[in-house]
Amino acid sequence: MDKNSHATALIIKEFNNAFNNHDIDAVMALMTDDCIFENTYPAPDGTRHVGQAQVRLELGNFLKSSPQALFEEEELIVCDDRCVIRWRYSWGDGHVRGVDVMRVRDKKVSEKFSYVKG
Repeated sequence: MDKNSHATALIIKEFNNAFNNHDIDAVMALMTDDCIFENTYPAPDGTRHVGQAQVRLELGNFLKSSPQALFEEEELIVCDDRCVIRWRYSWGDGHVRGVDVMRVRDKKVSEKFSYVKG
């Protein structure tokens, strides 16, 4: 893995740890000011959130409403400033599987596009 890909992987892992710790401040500190988050709801295209305020509101509400939420990385594929993460999202007695397509710029997440199976 080249140096830039390695740096991207480390930032994504730090971001995922903050997310699993339900630490919205740490999550947002790892995102650019002009970040973009596309969630999975409503089907088929989800909703696009742009900028720190919109993304913080959306992710913060998600974390508050899902205190048992846990994302488990199944596979991480990194190429330069981009990565694809296959994951399993579990809550209580259920789970779904999906993929995030992410981009890192200036050592922060600038894009997080989420897709879910089913």
